[in-house]
This record gives sequence, structure tokens and C-alpha cells, in this order.
Amino acid sequence: MRGFFVMEEHLVYIMYSEKSDVFYKGYTTDLIQRFKSHNELATKGYTLKHRPWKVVHVEFFDSEKEAKKRETFFKSGIGRKWIRKNFG
Repeated sequence: MRGFFVMEEHLVYIMYSEKSDVFYKGYTTDLIQRFKSHNELATKGYTLKHRPWKVVHVEFFDSEKEAKKRETFFKSGIGRKWIRKNFG
């Protein structure tokens, strides 16, 4: 029997709400499901009141550790400035 290789991708994403002029930063391994959750499925929380969202940036990483480090950067003061400069 031949084996197969499955690569789990770790993604950091930035979404933007034109309605509220705010950005949301997150980490996931399934961007499509996560985007659907933010825009359609969630019934409470931060993302609900700022709908609709659009994805403006995605980065791919080989490890969860690398991705979460980048997500932390985006949530920092300098990271928020970088986002505004590039997408705001």
C-alpha cells in the first residue's frame, strides 16, 4: 500500500470591515471555514457586530509556532501600524 503526505498549513489572516473601519487578525488551519464563521455562523463576539468582513491578507507557515508568533506581531502596536500602512 502506498502512503500519502498531508500537509497541514497554518495561516495568519487579516480581515477588514468597511462598515466599522476596523481590522481583525487571526490564526487558523482552515481559512474558508473560519471566514464563514466570522461572516455567517457566529452568534456573539467581536466579529459579529462588524460584519461583513473581507480577507485582505493571508500568510502561510509550516508550523503553528511560527504562525502564532506572526499573529502576535499583527496584534502588537507596531503590527497594527504596519496593517494600517499597508491596508488602511
